[in-house]
Amino acid sequence: MAAAALAHNTAGLRDTRLDVLRALALLTIFINHIPGTIFEYITHKHFGFSDSAEAFVLVSGLAVGLAYGHKFTFGRRLPLMFKMWKRSFTLYCTHIMLTLVSLAVFCGGALYLHRAGLLAEINIAPIMAEPARAFIGIVTLGHQLGYNNILPLYMVLMLCAPLMLYMAHKNMPLLLVLSGALYVFAAVWGIAPPNYPTEGVWFLNPLSWQFLFIIGLCAAIWSKKGGVLPRSPYLLALAIGYLILALVWVRWNLWWIDPTFGLPYNLAGFDKTFLSLPRLLHILAIAYVIMAIPALSRLARTGAHHPLAILGKYSLPVFACGTVLAMIGQVLKQANPAGGLASDSLLIAAGITAQFAYAYYLEWLSGFRKGTPAPAADSVAPAAVIAADKAAPAAAEAAFSAGGIEALQPAALKV
Repeated sequence: MAAAALAHNTAGLRDTRLDVLRALALLTIFINHIPGTIFEYITHKHFGFSDSAEAFVLVSGLAVGLAYGHKFTFGRRLPLMFKMWKRSFTLYCTHIMLTLVSLAVFCGGALYLHRAGLLAEINIAPIMAEPARAFIGIVTLGHQLGYNNILPLYMVLMLCAPLMLYMAHKNMPLLLVLSGALYVFAAVWGIAPPNYPTEGVWFLNPLSWQFLFIIGLCAAIWSKKGGVLPRSPYLLALAIGYLILALVWVRWNLWWIDPTFGLPYNLAGFDKTFLSLPRLLHILAIAYVIMAIPALSRLARTGAHHPLAILGKYSLPVFACGTVLAMIGQVLKQANPAGGLASDSLLIAAGITAQFAYAYYLEWLSGFRKGTPAPAADSVAPAAVIAADKAAPAAAEAAFSAGGIEALQPAALKV
């Protein structure tokens, strides 16, 4: 009976590593989106070239590859394409809603906290100056508020995901070459979607960031087809060496050094809009080290009811919640700029607690709709099922060690 329970549990096991990594990215985004707090200076952007945006896009590419890669076959492509486009439309609606709420939060702070300067923050000034043009820009994504930039990027990536998946199945090397060529072309020539009504381009250029997304997508599909991550000690040493170099560069403030060697800054500098090579290589080095060292990979493996696993499982609603809370946090921070450790701790702790509470509510609601027992019911589960739950992570770890990314369970994966 115990063996049967173990087999059932292992077969339906959801690998939580992507959820955990996505949760960590979401929490880091929240902290970074309240600039000026003490906690902002301990996030990983202060220890290397990349930040949580790169982590989020790479994990999203992996998630799409795992969720749709093996399903995107003849006869199933059309419904899956519409499913991804529906997701893209959801992202668009969420972005518009967050933009309006962010505007309301800052306008409320300006009116009721007597902080008129808030109306000049996060790219609100053009809306005040030219509201008719600015609202056209908001709807067409040409005008994006500060700290509200990642969903338009993700929306475009999900719109293009069906084509990416099709090409990945037909000729994956060609897809990577074309994606890399587009990445270089956009950086060299400075091509990106334009802003409106202001000058400039999107803060996160989809023509550049698609390369990172496609790398994650192809890695997931390749592993599902039996590919194994090369675990060369030389590659591992190179990746670790690059991470140490980035750490020294950032902590010792070596920004005066020109890393471009005559190449365009958009390509070889530290530009976030065009995802310059130092930033791209940094997040890829982090990913390789995590995947190549089993001990690090195991740190992200948790039970399905672990708080981080639940938070990452509901990434979009939690991100929306975190964005609203971050905008409120920015207003409160400006109202009390002196702050201090106690004030910053209360602000960040309250926001993180609210996000976890929201994620647990969504988990409870999901179980309630399905008619399944709440997580607390595990405490009265039969002994055989408890034994199976304890043994399942070890079985999954063995599968992962043998097959790399392919062991990640795509069942019910939310992208």
